[in-house]
Amino acid sequence: MDLKTATALRRLRLVSGPEAISFLLLLVCSVLKRTTDFNAVPVMGAVHGFLFVLYLLFWADAWNRAKWPLKTAALYFVLSVLPTGGFFADRRLKREAESVVIASRARQEGIVNA
Repeated sequence: MDLKTATALRRLRLVSGPEAISFLLLLVCSVLKRTTDFNAVPVMGAVHGFLFVLYLLFWADAWNRAKWPLKTAALYFVLSVLPTGGFFADRRLKREAESVVIASRARQEGIVNA
């Protein structure tokens, strides 16, 4: 893997947190809509929809660049549809991106011939 792969993983990581937060806020807005007169569902629905589509685009790019097996790609997709899954995806992606950067630097310095 190279630095472009690390960049793709970083983009996915950067959108996973806000996507998870927007999902939780959308759930809260849905409950408030049914229990009070407060209705922010149209706004939060649009925000969450935009972030979810962005997550899917970055997910597809990361899958392509990182050459993930189907199981790993499916895991990151499932995490995107769970209310707090984006936080778990963020943590896993951070570790994966760090290892990609370390491996890339080792190849550049001639430590590893991979």
